[in-house]
This record gives sequence, C-alpha cells and structure tokens, in this order.
Amino acid sequence: MKKILHVISSPRTDASVSRKLGTAIVEKIREKHGDCLVTVRDLAKDPPPHLDESHIQSFFTPAEDRTAEQLDNIRYSDEAIRELQDADILVVETPMYNFAITSTLKAYFDHITRAGITFKYTGKGLLPEGLLKDKQAYIATTSGGIYSEGELKTYDFAEPYVRSFLTLIGMNVAGVFRAEGQAVIGPEAALENGEGSIAIAV
Repeated sequence: MKKILHVISSPRTDASVSRKLGTAIVEKIREKHGDCLVTVRDLAKDPPPHLDESHIQSFFTPAEDRTAEQLDNIRYSDEAIRELQDADILVVETPMYNFAITSTLKAYFDHITRAGITFKYTGKGLLPEGLLKDKQAYIATTSGGIYSEGELKTYDFAEPYVRSFLTLIGMNVAGVFRAEGQAVIGPEAALENGEGSIAIAV
C-alpha cells in the first residue's frame, strides 16, 4: 500500500483552487496505485511556527543534551519529518502569493530541513546530499497569471523554488501541474486545465 503525504498551504478553504488541484492529484494517484493511506498536513489549520533562536539552538543541541523545553521546541519539526520519512509519495500544494510561496509553506520547509536527518554535507562539493530518497513528489501550483511561459515566466519564484528544495532533500519530482491564468480565463477553466494535465508516474 502506497503512503501519500498531502501538504496543503492555501489559507483559503472551499474557494481554494490549489486545494482542489491537490485533491485531484491524490485521486489520480489512488487510481494508479489502488488503496493508499493518505496523511494530510494542512498548514492553514496547523501552521508551523516561524523559526526563532530557540528553535535553532534546539536543532543544534545534541539529542542527548536537549532539555524538555528544547524537545518541545522541535516537536513540530520532528513530527513533520517523521511523516515525510514514512511517506512514499508527497503531494504539495503551492498557490502563488506575490510571485512566491505562502509563508506557512516556507516555514514548513524550514522545519523539515535538518542536517543529518533530511540532508547531509558530504565534503564532495557545495551541494548537500538529500536523505529522503526513493520518494516521488508532485507539485500543484496555482496563479492568477500565466507563469509557465511568456513574459511572466521569470517572475515565477514558486515552482522553481519548491522543485529545487524537494530535489535537494532527495525527492524525485515526478510532476508539476498548474492551474494558472485564473485572472485571465477564470478559476474554473484554469482548474480544468490543471486537472487535465495530471499524469502519474509508475
């Protein structure tokens, strides 16, 4: 049975196109692989704390030396990483806000980026080695404009960032699906285009 981790970052609920596109990707995975166990981490309902000094100090304190307060500081990070380690497939939704991702998704990424746990330095160059290997990732991205091509492409700091980040921690980005141009063709047409483009790797 495949285990899917579905990460939602839109603060919107029923009106969110990214939530609908992400759900459509999960359903396509179910169709491909049959029964799947789906874990949902909704960053709007359970927002990750933005990192402060207490988190950083707790991360870098050896595990055997951490105080009860430090263990509490890293609880969100530890739980989020365990979900990723346990999953076979990640579906992450990233609506574009001001050319980039939501602040909650960035905070979530900050919590799952831990040296020696999700990546490691090898001494063989500047690029770390990702430790979350043998996992597929699918990205659902939505936007008002059209950023996959044309004059706005260079303003897309959402999809390239998410793709690069997931690759850096070892994941194989197997697909990126866009519901874009909502301000141009309308949300329903953009969603239809995005859903129509979904293809799931073996």
